[in-house]
Amino acid sequence: MKHIDFPFRANSLGHTAEASDGEYIRNLIEQVLFTHPGERVMRPDFGGGVRTLVFEPNGEQLASATEINIHASLNQALGELLDVTGVQVQASEATLRITVRYGIRGQPQAQLASFERKQS
Repeated sequence: MKHIDFPFRANSLGHTAEASDGEYIRNLIEQVLFTHPGERVMRPDFGGGVRTLVFEPNGEQLASATEINIHASLNQALGELLDVTGVQVQASEATLRITVRYGIRGQPQAQLASFERKQS
């Protein structure tokens, strides 16, 4: 199945860029993680809101709370498509790294997606 790539862009032929099934799922996870709750007008509870964490002081408690928040946000938004089996958050200086372990429903193999954001 063909999906529109995220972020939206044109390919080399000037057509809408497409994403494979795996890329599409990864794009959906990225959208959930980095959308701030309240940012989407008709879906005020959508999003993990982790963009703001780059500015928070690092620590074990923040990482643990963030992992729980991310897990809940992904299950709420994408629970019909995938099973989240693990979330790891690492914050060092001005960089936030998030690793999500998940399985796509109906597929036996586990997937791993990593995201990194730097303080700007």
